[in-house]
Amino acid sequence: MDFEAMWRALLPVGRASTGGYRRSPFASAERECLDWFLEAAVARDLRIESDGNGNVVAWWEPVGAAGPAVVTGSHLDSVTEGGAYDGPLGVVSALAAIDVLRERDVRPGRPIGVSVFAEEEGSRFGLACLGSRLATGVLAPEKAAALTDRQGVRLDEAMAAAGVTGALGRSAWLDRVGTFVELHVEQGRDLVHRDRSVAVASEIWPHGRYRFDFTGEANHAGATRMEDRHDPMLAYAATALAAGEQARASGQRATFGRIEAVPNGTNAVPSRVTAWLDARAESDDVLADLVSDIEDAGRTRSQLDGTALTLTPESVSPSVAFDASLARRLARALGDAPIIPTQAGHDAGILSGAGIPTAMLFVRNPTGVSHAPGEYAEMADCLAGVTALADVLEELAS
Repeated sequence: MDFEAMWRALLPVGRASTGGYRRSPFASAERECLDWFLEAAVARDLRIESDGNGNVVAWWEPVGAAGPAVVTGSHLDSVTEGGAYDGPLGVVSALAAIDVLRERDVRPGRPIGVSVFAEEEGSRFGLACLGSRLATGVLAPEKAAALTDRQGVRLDEAMAAAGVTGALGRSAWLDRVGTFVELHVEQGRDLVHRDRSVAVASEIWPHGRYRFDFTGEANHAGATRMEDRHDPMLAYAATALAAGEQARASGQRATFGRIEAVPNGTNAVPSRVTAWLDARAESDDVLADLVSDIEDAGRTRSQLDGTALTLTPESVSPSVAFDASLARRLARALGDAPIIPTQAGHDAGILSGAGIPTAMLFVRNPTGVSHAPGEYAEMADCLAGVTALADVLEELAS
């Protein structure tokens, strides 16, 4: 097993001078990561299968392996200025787990696949888990093809430029999958408090991305009296404050992490402010109430300022309860590992929603930081994660 060597080889790819990662889907750094994966898979005599959605699976199919496959893996793209572990840890660990099983002389009775899903973060085309949504058929191909990035490049154009061939839509290889397991760095500090290296997931909180378009009237920053302005930035600011207050009071999550202003001039009152809300909550009803309350706050302030607000849900993912019996089985196999929820979205959630028995493993993150350069896992915990994943694959593929 050569996890450390693989990790060292992948670590520099797409790393900016800030220490964060820029592995944008279908762009150079992410493609370099995928090339690395393909080379590592071929070196292990794994059979490569790809689809028209940009997803790739490397199959280990020993003589005698048959029936529904066990698939593990994650993604290689990152958010802008993201961390090293979110996604790649699951991919590298999957390859290393196959190494461990071979070292143990395990002969799996079922095929084992290592998957890499495309555009999991939604950082370029605005829709999280894009590859798995297409693979499972929950996203219409024509809708996906028309998605554009901030430079106006369409998804189908970006994929063609990256050398992705085939048609968008449901993936044939998914029909072979009997169980899916995704290993991921923990995005929080639950395992730190429990003093455990590895946990099993119970559920994913419902979450969504919502575009708030505040429109007003452009004007001169100096010549226009405050009482004469129709400033959408003020409505946005009030909405962002209300979102933080309401989420904090109710124990939920609300984040305005991206904003665009027009004309975006220092000495001009903007005519439009567009802001994107990421909202997450403990249940679907609580999420709907949270977003509704934030919208009400925005409309109230917009009316006071003589501006207008349009709210557009861009993606909403319902709550996901992972297969409870599978989670308990894996927790027992891992020495009564804790079973914990996550507030982050994952490809595993999409596959679970499509009816595939699905589980997740989390590896301790001492900083609790994710989607930022401070994201981290100790090497000892990473190796414990590899061993745990190998144990799980052996259990499921026997």
